[in-house]
Amino acid sequence: MSTLTTKDGTRLFYKDWGPRDSQPIVFHHGWPLSSDDWGNQMLFFLGHGYRVIAHDRRGHGRSDQTDTGNEMDTYAADVAELAEALDLKDAVHIGHSTGGGEVIRYVARSTPGRVAKAVLLGAVPPIMLATERYPGGLPMSVFDGFRDALSKNRAQLFLDVPSGPFYGFNRDGAEVSEGLIRNWWRQGMMGGAKAHFDCIAAFSETDFTEDLQAVSLPVLLMHGEDDQVVPIEASAHIAIELLPNGILKTYPGLSHGMFATHPDIINADLLAFIKAGDSRVSAVEDNPHERRFELPVEGSHEVAAAYYRVDGDRIVLTHTIVPESFSGQGLGSKLAYGTFEMIRASGRKAVLLCPFMAAYYARHPEYADIVAPESPHD
Repeated sequence: MSTLTTKDGTRLFYKDWGPRDSQPIVFHHGWPLSSDDWGNQMLFFLGHGYRVIAHDRRGHGRSDQTDTGNEMDTYAADVAELAEALDLKDAVHIGHSTGGGEVIRYVARSTPGRVAKAVLLGAVPPIMLATERYPGGLPMSVFDGFRDALSKNRAQLFLDVPSGPFYGFNRDGAEVSEGLIRNWWRQGMMGGAKAHFDCIAAFSETDFTEDLQAVSLPVLLMHGEDDQVVPIEASAHIAIELLPNGILKTYPGLSHGMFATHPDIINADLLAFIKAGDSRVSAVEDNPHERRFELPVEGSHEVAAAYYRVDGDRIVLTHTIVPESFSGQGLGSKLAYGTFEMIRASGRKAVLLCPFMAAYYARHPEYADIVAPESPHD
C-alpha cells in the first residue's frame, strides 16, 4: 500500500498507476469518500495511456484519521507535498465537490510547471454558504443539519445521502443503483467521524473567490443542472465569471454524482478537454535528411524531437530524442501525441520504426486509422 507521510506526520494513502513518463492526471474525491470513487475514470484514462493518481484526503478512506488539519489550506498543502514527492509535472487535476475546492486552492498556490489544467466537477467554489457577498448560497441551517445527523447516526446519514439527492435517485423514474449506494456508504464509513465533521465547515464555509481569480491556466467547470447537493446557480454559474480562463459545460437532468451515473458522457468530455490545445509540436524540414517533429521544452532552449523520413504517402518515424534532464516528465508522450495529430492532419500514414512511438501507439489504439502496418520501400 503506497503512503506518503506529510510534514505533520499524517500518512496519506494514494494510488499511482500507469507509465511514469506519461502526463499525470490527479483525481480529488468529495466528502466523505475516498480515492475509490474515481475507479471508473482512473481505468479509463489508464487505458488511454495516462498516468493516473488519486489519494485519500486526510481523515478519509485509508489515510490517517486526523483530528486536526481538516480544513482546506491543509488539504491543499497535502496535495502539494504529494505532487513534490511524485515529482508531477504538467499534471491535470480533477476534483469533484469538496475535491474541486481542494483543486482550485492547490492550483492557485502551486509551483509553476506542476499543473497544466484543472477540472472542477460539481464543485463547491466559490462558496456554498450564503454570505453577504454571495446571498444565493445555502443557509447555515443546512450544514448544521449535516453535522447533527452525522453526530447522531453517521451510518444512517451515509445511506440517506446516496439513496436520495447525491445521485438523483429520489427523482421520479430514476434508475437506482444499489451498488453505487453501498459503495458510497462503504467509502464513507472507512473515514474518521471527526474529520468528516470538520470537513463540513471546510466545504461549506471556505471562500474560493481569490483562488478562482488567481488561476490563469485552463479550467473546465462541469456541473449537472439537476445537482441537488451543490446547486449550480450558487456555484458554477458564479465561478465561471471569476475564472480568467474558464470553460463551463452543464448537463441537463444530471445529478451531483454524474461522473458515476454517466461515466461515458463525462469521460469523453474530460478526455476532449485534456487533449484540446495539447500540442505545440511543429514540423521542421530544414534538412531533408533529418526531418523531425519538435516540441519545445517550456522554460528551456531544448527540444524533444521525433525524427522521420517521407516515403510516398507514408511518414516513417525512425527515432525519438527527449533531453535526458527532462526524462520522466511526460514530455515524450506529449511529443508523441502531437506527432500523431500532425500526421493525421497531413492525410498520410505513419510507419512506426521508432520503438517509443510504437509503444505509445500500443496504448493509444485510437490512431489505428493512420498507422500503416507495412514497412517502407527503400
